[in-house]
Amino acid sequence: MKHNIHTVKKAIDGDAAAFEELLFLEEQMLYYKALSYVNNKQDALDAIQETSCKAFLAIGQLRNPEYFSTWLFRILIRECYQLLKERKQIIPYEENELFIRLESNQEKEIESFHLSEALSKLKTSYQTSIILFYYHDLSIQDIAEIMEKPAGTIKTYLRRAKKKLKTEIERSYKLNEQST
Repeated sequence: MKHNIHTVKKAIDGDAAAFEELLFLEEQMLYYKALSYVNNKQDALDAIQETSCKAFLAIGQLRNPEYFSTWLFRILIRECYQLLKERKQIIPYEENELFIRLESNQEKEIESFHLSEALSKLKTSYQTSIILFYYHDLSIQDIAEIMEKPAGTIKTYLRRAKKKLKTEIERSYKLNEQST
């Protein structure tokens, strides 16, 4: 989301109301992106709260006001991963949701489960690049800025992640066919 650079500069200079205004503009994006990482409303809200606090304390260090959204999103990703790390999870499901998915005979839900399961087995860097590229439609350059890696590295992460996902999903389907 493009922000009024003047408002971002006011927030950088310590204007709490300007910072609050920026957060309100990003509110929906923060929620849905946090939710896509932690898959739990309360955890998403916790991650957003921590992100807001850390961003408010660090806003004075933001060098390029035009990258406010990218900077904020980077903090959110770190908070989500920290939250998942504390809970020793990558892409968690609540227990009852897992049972519902396992019992469901709908092909779409089964495929979604296989994909989520395969995603959870990827290295964090691969997982992040896949989520940002395919779920959030970010460009490779934007992902490179968020992950603080060269664009070529992001392309490599995506290529390797897709290859591993394919292998994991095929293995998952083979195991599923054997058990039925």
